[in-house]
Amino acid sequence: MGHSILSIDDKDDGSMPPSRRHANGEPNVQKVAVPPKQNMLKDIKSITKEFLFSDEPLRPFKNQTIARKFLIGLQTLFPILEWGREYTLSKLKNDLVAGITIASLSIPQDIGYSKLANLEPHYGLYTSFVPPLVYACMGTSRDIAIGAVSVISLLLGTQCSAEADPIKNPIEYHNLVFTATFFAGLVQFLFGFFRLGFLVDFLSHAALVGFMGGAAIVISAQQLALILGIRGFTKKNDIVSVMQSVFGSMHHGWNWQSAAIGTPFLAFLFLATYLGSKNRKFFWLSAIAPSFCVVTSTVIVYLTRVDRDDVQIVNYIRKGINPVTFQDIYFSGKYLAAGMRIGAVVGMIALSEAIAIGRTFAGLKNYKLDSNKEMLAMGSMNMVGSMTSCYVSTGSFSRSAVNNMSGCKTPVSNIVMSGVVLLTLLVITPLFKYTPKAILGAVVISAVLTLLDYKEMIRIYKIDKFDFVACMGAFMGVVFTTIEMGLLIAIVISVLKILLQVTRPRTALLGKIPRTTIYRSVEEYPDAYKVPGVLITFFYRILRWLVDEEEHLTAKGLPQIRHLIVDMSYVTDIDTTGINELELLFRTLQSQDVQLILVNPGASVMDKLHSSKIENVIGPSNIYLTVTEAVKRCNPKTTIDEV
Repeated sequence: MGHSILSIDDKDDGSMPPSRRHANGEPNVQKVAVPPKQNMLKDIKSITKEFLFSDEPLRPFKNQTIARKFLIGLQTLFPILEWGREYTLSKLKNDLVAGITIASLSIPQDIGYSKLANLEPHYGLYTSFVPPLVYACMGTSRDIAIGAVSVISLLLGTQCSAEADPIKNPIEYHNLVFTATFFAGLVQFLFGFFRLGFLVDFLSHAALVGFMGGAAIVISAQQLALILGIRGFTKKNDIVSVMQSVFGSMHHGWNWQSAAIGTPFLAFLFLATYLGSKNRKFFWLSAIAPSFCVVTSTVIVYLTRVDRDDVQIVNYIRKGINPVTFQDIYFSGKYLAAGMRIGAVVGMIALSEAIAIGRTFAGLKNYKLDSNKEMLAMGSMNMVGSMTSCYVSTGSFSRSAVNNMSGCKTPVSNIVMSGVVLLTLLVITPLFKYTPKAILGAVVISAVLTLLDYKEMIRIYKIDKFDFVACMGAFMGVVFTTIEMGLLIAIVISVLKILLQVTRPRTALLGKIPRTTIYRSVEEYPDAYKVPGVLITFFYRILRWLVDEEEHLTAKGLPQIRHLIVDMSYVTDIDTTGINELELLFRTLQSQDVQLILVNPGASVMDKLHSSKIENVIGPSNIYLTVTEAVKRCNPKTTIDEV
């Protein structure tokens, strides 16, 4: 194979205009321009607009009459006024089917989830009556099904019970739940009003997957007490304590009649869920299976009267619509701080779950989800809910999936579901008297295990190992300690990852790809070669690269580095700390007789280099627009062998 000697830079073939040449024929080197000085107030305004108002929410109001602006404002706050004008009978048919379907899934789940929150069964039904109505008027997702959900119920129940005993002080406990729900809604509303949704992203997707998976394990283990009819079950949530309580009562606390009722129905629910996930034609089976199990098991208990043999039954669900509870919310007193703290935590988790669900289905159906309107809707429905005997509600993934597969077209499916729940509260609740608690445990287990997304965990492991650490940290924290500790671990690891990415980004040594003027990582492109006497790298951890490279050159008896080129193409901004570090780097390299050269600093970076006078310290002639120009100036006579 032949070799030819070429200059490291592309040859000038004479096509370059004379104006771009020096008198001696050398190509002109384009100087990096310093951007015009910006007014500080204008700069702050520009940054704020880009950060909080990148979607220009006020654009529709521009050049409109006062009446038109008022109407647009109402439509912004209540999207139902906009899409409702195009609502048709065919859409209503789809929404009716979807609403009735998700109601059949929601009612038994709500009764079971209320126990996770240490509340009576009717509170779960209340939570699926009022909040969905509010969301239907204010939300932008066509697919989210609103109501009580397992993880939020458990999180709210564990945190509130740590402040007020639900058995010894039921009134204080109930009022604390309503208080936490109010402040959860207030936090969500303020997030939307001030457009602070980016804060929710501090809880990364990976950490949320681990948190949800761990909660699914803990919730499922707790339901064994209902299926096995165990009384005096542990109040702790970690898996070790729960399993010790389960097996510790094996010889004296298990009720075989409860197990005989709960186990077969649990197997049936698993089968229905499996068939529904494998074949879209059978999704209706997984949707109606919980209601079928509740009705069938209730009839069995009523006919056999096994409740006399210590089989635990629901016994009583209060009849009637939601009582007003505005007067029960703590706006002062010893529980105010606890209510605010719990509300903020639960509200953010509920918001993260709802936004994730909304984005998922919006992507599948190719429509836009307005995250800020979603936050306003979630906040409003929870504040209204706290005043009407509801606890924190959010979107349910399982019900939203059923809603989607049932063919829903608009949020009207939530209104239909709410109507079915209302009918249940007014008429059907007395029929739940003989419903065995074992079947509620089975319904909860079958629902929450869908949150254990092991496939997504495997995918996270393949994509990003640090994300997997965050996922497993949250998972293990929830399973082996407490829900709160798992949540704390998830947040800490998520924030730590962001800090590491900001302060310690990935670095690379750059080499020139043969027959091009392109410089890329020598690890990514093994054929890329280093330029003798020149080290090219990104901005961070430069001294480490320099020491390593000089040791390598010394070992091979090659010339030492005389120029260090820093490619700043990917540095979008630099602060005063970065400026100081850059000056320190220059002084350190100067003492080692190595010239620092900067390449392609962006407008913001160049502005700050100029303002801080670092540009003059380094020298304007040592700042270039491209790596090729910098290398040519550092070593214009360098030649290399090219295949």
